[in-house]
Amino acid sequence: MLPTPDTSHVSYERIYEPAEDSFLLLDTLSSESEKTFLTNRFRDGPTPHVIELGPGSGVVISFVNAHAGLLFGTPAILSSAIDVNGHACFATAATARKAAAEHKATAGTFLGPIQGNLSAPLRAGSVDVLIFNPPYVPTPELPRQPGQEDHEVMVSKEKKPTFDDDSYLLSLSYAGGRDGMETTDRFLEELPHVLSPRGCCYLLLCAQNKPEEVKERIRGYGSAWKAETVGSSGKTAGWEKLQVVRIWR
Repeated sequence: MLPTPDTSHVSYERIYEPAEDSFLLLDTLSSESEKTFLTNRFRDGPTPHVIELGPGSGVVISFVNAHAGLLFGTPAILSSAIDVNGHACFATAATARKAAAEHKATAGTFLGPIQGNLSAPLRAGSVDVLIFNPPYVPTPELPRQPGQEDHEVMVSKEKKPTFDDDSYLLSLSYAGGRDGMETTDRFLEELPHVLSPRGCCYLLLCAQNKPEEVKERIRGYGSAWKAETVGSSGKTAGWEKLQVVRIWR
């Protein structure tokens, strides 16, 4: 088991705290099957670019970057992250720096976080590995999209967020709307445009997200597209509670 990055510096009042879903991603990405897949796919050729959407504390992307040499067969990777929550961007940067300093021999190069909404900041075909633990909890509706006043709260060091501010920022990390899929549906529409020709995606889903339907939807993109469950948290009442689906072509 590879060491998990230290997130003791992170304030969880407004940032998603690493939980079962986060650790399932770590276990999946460091499994022998996925190390073999990633090594065979990216050891040769151009330096791979790894992006996590919605990193929260940064524990997942920092893990991948810190242990790049073991996961990819080479530390020559570039990594970064995109989060709509400015506090999460600050936390991710700190987590990634600490983890890379502790594992210099295997660490890749962390380029830093970007504050943005899903894949909007990305160029077409620019991502080799895309990791997304989306807001997957079914809720009556999605939180509103952040406005300018929210961004001021998220980046200001002088303005202390209120309890309502904190609750709103946390809701962005878990509230998935209808079937917990409204944000994921948007992401899946964008996915074919941002992945490079050799790109792959690791997407976390819960049972209520209807993962079998999601996989069929992805296979419907064309005969080259594949979607398979490569990690799960075990079954509850016959359902795999959480799944990590690998998407590639």
